[in-house]
Amino acid sequence: MYNFWPEFLTVALVHLLAVASPGPDFAIMLRQALSQSRDRALLTAVGIGLGILVHVAYSLLGIGLIIQQSVWLFSILKVVGALYLTWIAIQCLRSRAGGIHVNAEPGTPQSGLAALRLGFLTNALNPKATLFFVSLFSVVISPDTPVALQAGYGLYMAAATALWFALVAVFFTLPRVRRGFNRFGHWLDRMMGGVLLLLAGQLLLSTVSGSEPPSGSSPGTDL
Repeated sequence: MYNFWPEFLTVALVHLLAVASPGPDFAIMLRQALSQSRDRALLTAVGIGLGILVHVAYSLLGIGLIIQQSVWLFSILKVVGALYLTWIAIQCLRSRAGGIHVNAEPGTPQSGLAALRLGFLTNALNPKATLFFVSLFSVVISPDTPVALQAGYGLYMAAATALWFALVAVFFTLPRVRRGFNRFGHWLDRMMGGVLLLLAGQLLLSTVSGSEPPSGSSPGTDL
């Protein structure tokens, strides 16, 4: 088991760089932290972590290699992910002044299940995360590594991802931080919508142009 420590540390480092980089997960987490209660934001963080398990599962089952080699399967994944990001972006762009404050509109809080589902789907439908895990399990993690240990890596990454975004949620739900966003929070919401729309457009453009083959990878991309 000692022989696998260097591999685990490599996995942990690459995952840290990926999860900390800006992307759909961070944009959604920021919006949740500023527009919902802390417990709802934390549930979204847990959902993002659970989404990691989807990528780990198909990577362990070898389905990731099928996706990697199939242009049309990966194209479908990118289109579905882009449409989902577009839907979220539209919700952000419709933000109004005062609407970002969690207490501004009583009676319209997000349900716990909706918060959890938002985080889960945002990560599970992220094609960049697919590329990351296919690359990770085919390049960084040795085929000789026991499946149980590989599953352990996956559980670690899921827990670490949830913890990272939980910290983001806690920070941005601090009263002092939230008060700083009360006056212009709706503009931040719209900006997040613009970012998500650009990400969705990039996914659709790469699908149409075929500029990003399934075999490519981007370890420095937000999961």
